[in-house]
Amino acid sequence: MGRVRSGLRSPKVPHGMTVVAHGDDRPVWLMYETVRHLHQHYGSDYDWFLLAQDDTYMQADRLSELVGHLSAGQDLYMGRAEEFIGGEEKARYCHGGYGYLLSRSLLARLQPHLDTCRNDILSVRPDEWLGRCIIDYLGLSCVEVHQGMTYYYFELGKNADPEREDSAEFKNAFTVHPVSEPNLMYRLHKRFSQIELEWTYLQIQQLQMQINNLSDLTPEGKAGVTWPIGINPPFKPKVRFEVINWEYFTEEHIYTCVDSSPKCEIKGADRTDVNAVLEIAVERLNKLYQPQLRFRKRRLLNGYRRFDPTRGMEYMLDLALEAYTQKGHSQVIAKRVNLLRPLSAVEIIPMPYVTEATRVQVILPVTAQEQDYVSNFLDVYVMNTLDTHDNVLLTFLFIYDPFDAQRVSQTDVFAGIKAMIGEVEKRYGDVKIPWISVKTEVPSQVKLMDIISKKHPVDTLFFLASVWTEVNSEFLNRCRMNAISNWQVFFPIHFQEYSPAVMYRDQQPSAASSSFASESLRDGHFDRHIFDEACFYNADYMTARTKMAADILDNEELLESMDVYDIFVRYSGLHVFRAVEPALIQKYVRRMCNPRFSEDIYHRCVLSNLEGLGSRSHLAMALFEQEQANST
Repeated sequence: MGRVRSGLRSPKVPHGMTVVAHGDDRPVWLMYETVRHLHQHYGSDYDWFLLAQDDTYMQADRLSELVGHLSAGQDLYMGRAEEFIGGEEKARYCHGGYGYLLSRSLLARLQPHLDTCRNDILSVRPDEWLGRCIIDYLGLSCVEVHQGMTYYYFELGKNADPEREDSAEFKNAFTVHPVSEPNLMYRLHKRFSQIELEWTYLQIQQLQMQINNLSDLTPEGKAGVTWPIGINPPFKPKVRFEVINWEYFTEEHIYTCVDSSPKCEIKGADRTDVNAVLEIAVERLNKLYQPQLRFRKRRLLNGYRRFDPTRGMEYMLDLALEAYTQKGHSQVIAKRVNLLRPLSAVEIIPMPYVTEATRVQVILPVTAQEQDYVSNFLDVYVMNTLDTHDNVLLTFLFIYDPFDAQRVSQTDVFAGIKAMIGEVEKRYGDVKIPWISVKTEVPSQVKLMDIISKKHPVDTLFFLASVWTEVNSEFLNRCRMNAISNWQVFFPIHFQEYSPAVMYRDQQPSAASSSFASESLRDGHFDRHIFDEACFYNADYMTARTKMAADILDNEELLESMDVYDIFVRYSGLHVFRAVEPALIQKYVRRMCNPRFSEDIYHRCVLSNLEGLGSRSHLAMALFEQEQANST
């Protein structure tokens, strides 16, 4: 649950851990303060409390399973029972090195006696002092077995190697002590993870045998058992449109590419996936045929894979294998194998209730270079929100560079936009569109949101837009549904139309084709590189920003190297929902990429410009026509 320290509080607390500093180095005093703190702050929240030292390795899942079989209403003091110094009495205390469990009821009964124990009981060992206190005032001794459940532990010998420990006592242990160095802690965890994995595979085999034996009693008999046993059967399409396509791949290339290319290099996660599947295939073949035959992969002849949403990722591999006999003879053979990477337990995540009545506060940052696009933004905004009386507010954020800011009294670069805002307010008497002016050389998203956040209530739902965004009610409703306070933030991926100069070249698109294109999202792509648009609550941003404050103290440039998306991913702990949004359509535009931003943000902007020019087929056609023109 946490960790107790005797010194000062560390400036950076590890994630998921509560660090409590008592400010005293005396071991017994620390134990007294720890027990008192547990009762005072957590006594009504938890049924069980585990106390352990920092040289103790523990299996949390096993301990959780143990207390799940015990009655939480009983007083219990459970761990490795040790004799007191002298060893004359039958009472035992729990050794702190192996950890020990205290029930909530025991902690509540012990609380009134802690001060007396601190003053009257003399001991140099904190675990022995606590054991004496529990025995003297509650009449309870440490036990290793209770209600048929045993507290298993293991004493690690000096220079012990966890990889060689194979006894039942070690394999069943909840805790291991003493762990003399950090590296040993990792080695122990690796070994116990292997043990848990072996047990899991054994349970799977036993369940498969039971399913196979019971299949005789089913109407289909043995023929009804699908492979692998216990996994859903393959999806059966009812019409041809439901057929799941197979992807063809080799060790170097895959023939189903994101950008519709006929062939592309296999890399990243796909390469890791293919390499892992090939390795597992050869490993399973050797396990099945040894010792008669031993196989070594020569190469992958053909590879096929498809994702079946009812069961997982299926693979079909044609392998060229070199087969070795026990006598040393070898021969190259071709063998087809089928593999399945099944879906793990599917979890339905409960989502809080949200409505489509929430007011959306649209924030529009504008620089001097972007003001030419504001007129179209305002026209669309007025038509889709003000004319329909949608529950939306708009705030402009005018970003002045230092030069323009000095001349604002003589020449305001945003005077034209402010005049347009005035006309809208005059046309709609009850509408006010405020603006905020900011002077900065580097208009990072985080700096701008810091200003906006302070000027709005904590329960404000923000939609951070760009001048190229075309606001509409369909998207605003999805913004309301997908941004959930203290739960989820929403970063839509807008649809970016390709450059008309590349798509149509010297030909103008007809009205019919333009209408069809907008309806079916043709002649464009979802721009995965841009994170300008976002929906989130002010309270969630303020919480994430507060967590980030400690890192900024060490690195002021961090504000310019991150955007709002990075803030939520690194510091919020919320669900960050990133999904394509067909209701957000942007006309083609070549963005101005600011080199003052971080390398990652600048690189994403450049990629967005390059990929937004056109599809591969249209770019190829444009190059072909250019070469034809140059050759004549």
